[in-house]
Amino acid sequence: MSSAIGVVVIGRNEGERLERCLASLVGAAGKIVYVDSGSTDASVPMAQGLGVEVVALDMSRPFTAARARNEGFACLQRLQPDIRFVQFVDGDCEVVDDWLAKAQAFLCEHPAVAVVCGRRRERFPQRSIYNRMCDLEWDTPVGEAKACGGDALMRADAFAAVKGFRADLIAGEEPELCVRLRAIGWKVWRLGEEMTLHDAAMTHFSQWWQRTLRGGHAFAEGAFLHGASPERHWRQESRRAWLWGLAIPVASVVASLLFGWVGLLVLLVYPLQVLRLARRGHLSARENWLHAGFLVLGKFPEMFGQFKFLLSRLGAGKTSLIEYK
Repeated sequence: MSSAIGVVVIGRNEGERLERCLASLVGAAGKIVYVDSGSTDASVPMAQGLGVEVVALDMSRPFTAARARNEGFACLQRLQPDIRFVQFVDGDCEVVDDWLAKAQAFLCEHPAVAVVCGRRRERFPQRSIYNRMCDLEWDTPVGEAKACGGDALMRADAFAAVKGFRADLIAGEEPELCVRLRAIGWKVWRLGEEMTLHDAAMTHFSQWWQRTLRGGHAFAEGAFLHGASPERHWRQESRRAWLWGLAIPVASVVASLLFGWVGLLVLLVYPLQVLRLARRGHLSARENWLHAGFLVLGKFPEMFGQFKFLLSRLGAGKTSLIEYK
């Protein structure tokens, strides 16, 4: 066990998933804090029974995962002021054996790195195509990175120096944090080590749509906050959403009004893009086609997410949390 590492787990009504998560951490780190956001199941007493410190998040204020993680970190600092590293993990993830030790060793050997993450895998990728898409999404390149996800080991002093996550973000808070860390000279690193097993439990198209819509909202807000040069954070992703999700369909309608049915040929760019992406894939032929198809289809919910953020900026009010579970 490393007393230098504290852990912040966040969740709500995760049940057995949370139990697996906490069991994978007990005995592997110093203090463990579980931040509960209004669970109605047995999550809180179960966590307390494992000796985990529980923080009940104030649900009279709008929930964000960013605010929950910040509250957990503040609790860690009170319990263990000399904490050196903090592992953030979602309650639907199980931490792989030896991850904490390997991640801590890497940070100790590389003083310029503030954040280290590994391979997050989907626990049941075979249960649905949507779970499989998650698993592929998390297979990011090994080496120096621009961002991490919700599971990562961070230097506590670096995290505190930038005042933690931006608490009002409903999505994309981890990459936004990494932008601010890199701006003051820190590095982010992706290791080739196994890190966590995630249980997305996505079995319906509507869940995938909502999750992808949330991603589009994150792209829009990230570009709004840090889209200027030299960072240009998520500007390209935002432009792609508007191009494929709105501009091309509008162009097709205009072309059909001007030239009749021939104008609909503009829509052929979609199957051509799927073909291009599928041919670049490194999976089985079936998975390459499925992955390519969902990447292209995903531009539509991403565009709706962009639009939701735009409406909020124009005065329609702050967008509420976009959930898929």
